[in-house]
Amino acid sequence: MENTQKKLGIFALTALVISSSIGSGVFGISTDMAASTAPGAALIAWFIVGVGVLMLCLSLLNLLNKKPELSGIFSYATEGFGPFWGFLSGWGYWLSAWLGNVAFATMLMSAVGYFIPIFKSGNNLPSIFVASLVLWLMFFLVNQGIESAAILNSIITVCKLVPLFTFIVIAIFNFDFNIFVNNFWGTKSGGFEIFSIWSQIKATMMVLMWVFVGIEGAAMMADRAETKKAAGKSTILGLIGLLVVYITASILPYGLMPREQIVALGQPAMGYLLASIVGPWGAAFVNIALIISIIGCWLSWTMLPAETTLLMAKDNLLPKKFGEVNKKGVPTFSLFFMTALTQAFVFTLLFTDKAYNFAYSLCTAAIFVSWLFVTLYQTKLSYEHKDKTGEKMQLIIGIIGSIFYIWAIWASGIGYLLLCFTVYILGIFLYAQARKEIGETKVFSKVEIVFVGLIILGAIASIMMLMNGQIAV
Repeated sequence: MENTQKKLGIFALTALVISSSIGSGVFGISTDMAASTAPGAALIAWFIVGVGVLMLCLSLLNLLNKKPELSGIFSYATEGFGPFWGFLSGWGYWLSAWLGNVAFATMLMSAVGYFIPIFKSGNNLPSIFVASLVLWLMFFLVNQGIESAAILNSIITVCKLVPLFTFIVIAIFNFDFNIFVNNFWGTKSGGFEIFSIWSQIKATMMVLMWVFVGIEGAAMMADRAETKKAAGKSTILGLIGLLVVYITASILPYGLMPREQIVALGQPAMGYLLASIVGPWGAAFVNIALIISIIGCWLSWTMLPAETTLLMAKDNLLPKKFGEVNKKGVPTFSLFFMTALTQAFVFTLLFTDKAYNFAYSLCTAAIFVSWLFVTLYQTKLSYEHKDKTGEKMQLIIGIIGSIFYIWAIWASGIGYLLLCFTVYILGIFLYAQARKEIGETKVFSKVEIVFVGLIILGAIASIMMLMNGQIAV
């Protein structure tokens, strides 16, 4: 199909990057941040995360220019390190995509719960039942070839941005500096204590990274720019714009009410914060917009994991069955496989007190794998061409990014990644089948066998940690 998309200038592409990257996470970020982090530590955490995400975006931009023939974020791992590592990256990206839909489900029901109290918790039996109906409705629509259309994307964008900026403007005019600076660092002494602040930064890392899930797609929009220079500037300006929006939306609440009151708010927290200022209509306004936004995003994100497994099947990283499409060009088996797993996971939310937090923590932990492989390949490719102009800077970007994502995996709680390994075991069997389909007799190298063993041990350890209460659910 001929590409007739109009090329975009710096301003238009920057706006597109910002609007496409903002998801439901920002509407509930306040309570999660306040539960573990004081405003001073939160500002430092945002700076650290901003640097890490910038390294990812710059790496993707560089790789898109250097390797335009590669399709799919996992293809960088395949190109740089081999098919097994490409599978690990792709499976993590796929896992993250449908786990994100689980987070959508819990937030959606919490938003509906504002109007119909029986759904308020987001993870009771009525919520699970309705969320399951929506899940299979999404399967049916996407399987018929119905994806997000231009008008739908416009509605979603309005529903995300209007309440968000309304909240920010109203919060600015009602900001109380005395409340904000009350124990600014969140320490026992009230002063700057490095170890306490560092612990707070680590504790908030998962929620900060969650709001950036999807940023890799925005960075890949560079091919819609008028020039490569415009693409680079738009990516950086878009990220700066996102940081401004996220920081203001998450930091302003510290000046609206004490931390303990923010923590006690329901989800989506932004709605209840706005209601505390302007009255009940504020919460209704945010929740209605959020419901429309989530349904639209859920529709487009239903196709994303199916497309990922389709591309992986084409690259012989998954069995050919995952690459089969129906008359509408939709990979029905991949779509059904993902929907069935999502349904199974939705049922498990009955057994957790913090369903939304649990879902987005697993989603974020899974995508860390894909992001890490991007920066590792950036490092490898730049090192191989380090004598060329500009490659030393690209090497530094790759190294900083790799260090950050390795640290982020550890800081966010390794238990969530280990829990993702339970689904990786299923994927490894499928990967082995795919390699045998193309005639490979020796599927894994010695190093890969070691990593397979570590994944299995990690999965076992995660189950034990879950049973012992070492992984928060």
